[in-house]
Amino acid sequence: MDWKLEVVVVPVSDVDRAKRFYSEQVGFNVDTDMRLGDTFRVVQLTPPGSGCSITIGTGLGDMVPGSLKGLQLVVFDIEAARAELVERGVQVSPVQHFDDGVRADGPGGDWNSFIFFEDPDGNAWAVQQKPAPA
Repeated sequence: MDWKLEVVVVPVSDVDRAKRFYSEQVGFNVDTDMRLGDTFRVVQLTPPGSGCSITIGTGLGDMVPGSLKGLQLVVFDIEAARAELVERGVQVSPVQHFDDGVRADGPGGDWNSFIFFEDPDGNAWAVQQKPAPA
């Protein structure tokens, strides 16, 4: 049996602000923006090429906005990914790697080159470089 992660709920305080951030600045595709009454709204966004989406909205759960840490995306070119985010106005860290569990400046090669950013509420993301396909 396959078990596939399809959606991660990201707690935000302002749905419209978060929708703009994730779609216009980070570059996620808006799949749906649906309201079902005055207290329920769901916006689903998907990173280009991803099989998993995020959902932001109202009435989705009890998590505190900004409390989700450790979300991770993967890319083939960490420098290009960083340049794209910077161009779109995202405050993103320099390329870093881990040396004995501690973040250090500069790339560390495939699987050990990262950039980090947060959404307007403080939900934290990492972007990791993986090897390009052969």
